[in-house]
Amino acid sequence: MNEAPTKPAVIRMYAAREEIYPREAKGRYASLRWACVWITQLVFYGLPWMNWNGRQAVLFDLGARKFYIFGMVLWPQDFIYLAALLIVAAYLLFLVTAIAGRVWCGFACPQTVYTEIFMWIERKIEGARSARIRLDRQPWTADKLARKTAKHVAWGAVALFTGFSFVAYFAPVRSLLSNIGAFALGPWEWFWIFFYAFATYGNAGWLREQVCKYMCPYARFQSAMFDKDTLIVTYDQERGEPRGALSPKNAAQAAKEKGDCIDCNMCVQVCPTGIDIRKGLQYECIGCAACVDACNGVMDKIDLPRGLIRYSTDNAMDNKWSARRIGQRILRTRVMIYTALLVLIVAGFGTALALRTPLKLDVIRDRGSMGREVGDGLIENVYRLQIMNTAEAGHTFRIKVSGIDSVRLATPEEAVLDGASTRAVPVRVQVERGAAAKGSNQIEFELTATDDPSLTVREKAVFIVPK
Repeated sequence: MNEAPTKPAVIRMYAAREEIYPREAKGRYASLRWACVWITQLVFYGLPWMNWNGRQAVLFDLGARKFYIFGMVLWPQDFIYLAALLIVAAYLLFLVTAIAGRVWCGFACPQTVYTEIFMWIERKIEGARSARIRLDRQPWTADKLARKTAKHVAWGAVALFTGFSFVAYFAPVRSLLSNIGAFALGPWEWFWIFFYAFATYGNAGWLREQVCKYMCPYARFQSAMFDKDTLIVTYDQERGEPRGALSPKNAAQAAKEKGDCIDCNMCVQVCPTGIDIRKGLQYECIGCAACVDACNGVMDKIDLPRGLIRYSTDNAMDNKWSARRIGQRILRTRVMIYTALLVLIVAGFGTALALRTPLKLDVIRDRGSMGREVGDGLIENVYRLQIMNTAEAGHTFRIKVSGIDSVRLATPEEAVLDGASTRAVPVRVQVERGAAAKGSNQIEFELTATDDPSLTVREKAVFIVPK
């Protein structure tokens, strides 16, 4: 008798996403999270509209290759400052992570901030958690269609304004706004507005926790910066277990037999990534402390001490340390190394900016004429001075040349440059015959602002005497 063929086993390499409906959390950390939302978004949306000396305060003008940051004008040659800034940001992230875990992710990361904004819109239009669940499970009706449409329109409006604000850092915001009204934007401006808007809409509206769990690399290597004294969101298992539902009839007896956790699942319902913190630290946890607020609220209602879920450390939980003892462990070797490196880099960065001369000079020889004899027994070389005035104010600069006896300029000794501008100034340098050796001779150009003698720059060059 032939046996019926068995179906091959299907191994799924990717589990289908289960929709998460986070409940709104209220408490100290929720207020702090919303404070971060307001601060970051007021800065992001507001900076392009700020004026500084008659121009946009922060503008990265890629076309003109000028980067305006309040009173400072940077050029492509100043890329080293951007590199230093990124290094400072990286070390600051390492330091904060070593002390307080993924607190950046939970409170100030753009993904968290925009997800919080989009979820607020969702709650206002579709209702609280239970109402959203019912709405998604019911068949399509006019009310459901209207609510869903209104939500996505609101999401789209926020996303488009975010895309517009992003592009406003690279194009003057007022001309950008007028060009949008006249449909006169260039193709790249349209592309980046819609691209950034689509990214905001997709990440904050649809992907949400998937960005934190699968796309963000920070969750994967955070453990390398954690140790047993790093503050993390922790469930006090010794106090909470064995958990069990609250029974009002014999609450006193239940309190003796069970832990403080009443298994209400509020900590799970408020979690934006849908994890159960009672199972221990998981890489999906972004440290937002929504579960701390939810659990503290439950503890208040049943007259039990707060802190069943709290910020703590592995060592503090194992050794039952007080908050003071936890604070004393902050200054440990890892943290002190990160702090020392950060202080050194910031000090070097600040010193470099403070000593930065807003004047640059490049000397380029005329390759068509290595050196030539002119009338009255003079040897002449031709140069082009590439002068860059990186200050906002214009200056008149006096040009001097030295290094050889009798060396002088045969062209005007002054050049006028507007603020944040560059100019090529052709100059002819002459030396009396016999005053310099044949071949290459070292000379030096000096450029000084007539109204500010401290604004001076020097650059060496070579003077050629024909053999």
